[in-house]
Amino acid sequence: MPAFLLKRFIQSIVLLVIVSIIGFTVLNLIPGGPMAQYALDPGMTQDDMNRLAEQLGLNRPIWVQYFDWAWRLLHGDWGTSFRDGNPVTSVIGRHIFATFLLMGSSTAIAIAIGTWIGIRGATHRYSAFDYLATVGAMVALSIPTFWFGLIGIYVFSLRLDWLPAGNMYTIGDGSVLNYLHHLIMPSAVLALVHIAIWSRFMRGATLDVISQEFVKTARAKGVTERRVIMKHVVGNALLPMITLAGVQLPSILTGALVTETVFTWPGMGRLFLDSLGYSDYPVVMGLLMFSALLTIAGNLIADIVVALVDPRIRLA
Repeated sequence: MPAFLLKRFIQSIVLLVIVSIIGFTVLNLIPGGPMAQYALDPGMTQDDMNRLAEQLGLNRPIWVQYFDWAWRLLHGDWGTSFRDGNPVTSVIGRHIFATFLLMGSSTAIAIAIGTWIGIRGATHRYSAFDYLATVGAMVALSIPTFWFGLIGIYVFSLRLDWLPAGNMYTIGDGSVLNYLHHLIMPSAVLALVHIAIWSRFMRGATLDVISQEFVKTARAKGVTERRVIMKHVVGNALLPMITLAGVQLPSILTGALVTETVFTWPGMGRLFLDSLGYSDYPVVMGLLMFSALLTIAGNLIADIVVALVDPRIRLA
């Protein structure tokens, strides 16, 4: 186990370096750059632009800017926002809770419903329920997230007036119920696609376990079907799902970016788009590195959990 953890840690560090280099290079190759925002000010002269570029360190070669940024990052300095002058960590920190609340609720919904649909579809193979679940999953995977969001706003906000169309809470009302009321629709929309993915993987994993010899042996001993499924099948079928949960993290973050934009949810996804439009590169790089760290940590934790609960992997 220590050798496995050390190997994964080294791989994670290398991956973070590669992500940072690619992200930093692509951002600096985008036409315009941070100075384009200041150029829109009619009162800015070329001398002012040059002086501002020197103050921000944007007149240096890209590789010098990257190493300076990486060195400060290693010392805990994530940079300063070009937009408002606040530290990047402070800017991101104001939006973390909103994103984690949305991601956590949608992930819980997706795992609970997707697991149930997958198990039921596998135990009732080729039934009407299985066919409906398959068609529903294909539809959910084929239609973009923002379309579901717009349809949800039209039906449940404009037509039925059951749910708010956006934002995280009503101004002046910070109660838990108000937060939950605003959370229902964005979390459901974000969970929809992941329910489809989770249910299909869970169905395949359950079918694979059902065909194993130890399940046939349990049935031959007279164990009830419910006990066979709950004790022997579900636990083993969930093992690959733990890995899937770690792999799904990037897609959840991507879906959160779209969902937060549609529902004006004040999370990191919306912050990323706003910062990108403003060419606020320090915040964009901070969000990129935070997302990379979160994704790598999620995959690493998933691998560790699988190794701990599955003796075959642990002993290997």
